[in-house]
Formats: sequence, C-alpha cells, structure tokens
Amino acid sequence: MTDIIPETIDIGRIMEMLPHRYPFQLVDRVLSYELEPERKLTAIKNVTINEPFFPGHFPDNPIMPGVLIIEAMAQACGVLAFVSRAAENKQGGLYYLVKIDKARFNRTVVPGDQLLMEVRQQRMMRNMGLYQCEARVDGERVATAEILCAGRSDS
Repeated sequence: MTDIIPETIDIGRIMEMLPHRYPFQLVDRVLSYELEPERKLTAIKNVTINEPFFPGHFPDNPIMPGVLIIEAMAQACGVLAFVSRAAENKQGGLYYLVKIDKARFNRTVVPGDQLLMEVRQQRMMRNMGLYQCEARVDGERVATAEILCAGRSDS
C-alpha cells in the first residue's frame, strides 16, 4: 500500500492491514487517527446479536467476553502500528499480542452496543509498542488495559 491512508478507514482497508477474518475481525471502522503530536486512533466494533460467541456466552443473557474486548483493542493497536509504519514509508508487517497489563472491566457489553476503542501509543522500543487502551459504550467506560505488541515485518 503506497497510497495515502485516509483519516477514516473502512473495513476493506482494515482487512488489508490486519490478517484477522470473521469471526475474529473485531474492528469495523477507524473513525480517526493522528500521528503527531502523539500517535492515537479511535475505532469501532458494532456488536450484534449474530456474533458467534453469544449463544454460549450466555444463552439467556448475551454478554461480549472480556477477552474479545481486549482482542478488539489489540487489533486497533495493530491498525495504528500499520498506519504509523506506512507514514514512515515502511511496509506494515504483522503485530502480535505480547502482554496485557492493568486490564479492568467496568460494565458489560451486549448486543446493540457500539464499542468505541481509543488507543494511544505510549512508546516504541525495538519494534515493540506499548499502548494505553480504553473501550467505551455510549460514553461510558467499559474496559481499559495496557497492551504490548511486537511487530514482525518483511522490510
């Protein structure tokens, strides 16, 4: 991808950046990002009753699993890393989840919710990025975590 990445990124472009596919594609759209003065990105995941995890989590009270909220935030970090590398004229590569710290869950996420994820790159060291992440629904915080991702690229 050598062309300029628009500020809003749709699902087609996200699929070019991340290897995840249904049912593990957990970022539907990037609403905005900035690279200066700090690197941050805002993305959404639309949570529908058709999600494959709801029949088992839980049959009479569907709740999005916390680990999938963390995974959605980690994928948003991957998109931010991809966009950052593209701005430096480098290829995207793959990003792996290495560590999760300080994960907290404040309320449940249910069908019909729109998960708004905000991720900020705290620092980059030897191709590993540390991100501060927060997920909200209707302006109310549902989860926070510090996520460490390691990158592997072919360039």
